[in-house]
Amino acid sequence: MRLAILTMLSTAARVTAVLELTWDRVDFDGGKINLRTTELGPRKGRAVVPMNDGLRAALTVAKGIAQTDHVIEWAGQQVASITTGFRNAAIRAGFVEALPSGWRRATISPHTLRHTAAVHMAAAGRPMSKISQYLGHSNTSVTERVYARYAPDHLREEAEVLDFTKHAKAV
Repeated sequence: MRLAILTMLSTAARVTAVLELTWDRVDFDGGKINLRTTELGPRKGRAVVPMNDGLRAALTVAKGIAQTDHVIEWAGQQVASITTGFRNAAIRAGFVEALPSGWRRATISPHTLRHTAAVHMAAAGRPMSKISQYLGHSNTSVTERVYARYAPDHLREEAEVLDFTKHAKAV
């Protein structure tokens, strides 16, 4: 679970992209991860993203003990779903309570990690165009609609227009 979570956070990838990731698309020399399964797709956009130092270290260890072609594996098999493991990790971390029926009003899911990564990039002031590319969006409109409000200067110019103290005459 740790490698899956770290990979999702570091690449801002959807869970399916991470579970389908194979070692031939992890370029240690170039420092990039190709989340695409083909040149064109799949349908939901996937990007080729740079590998940060933390993820590189984790992937290097994982590659050394890999038993399959898949980056995320368990007991020598490709992992098809991380729903149960992610739920258990979220329960251990205190994000949700354990109930017989599974999630309690699930406020966290593997997709939450993609959103978290995008929010962190926006809060750090990264341009929406670059965040959009990192997420594999085909254009910036979705990225801006969902993540612009997290940017530190979002609506700053609009707030300045409404600063009537700058326009008031001295009395």
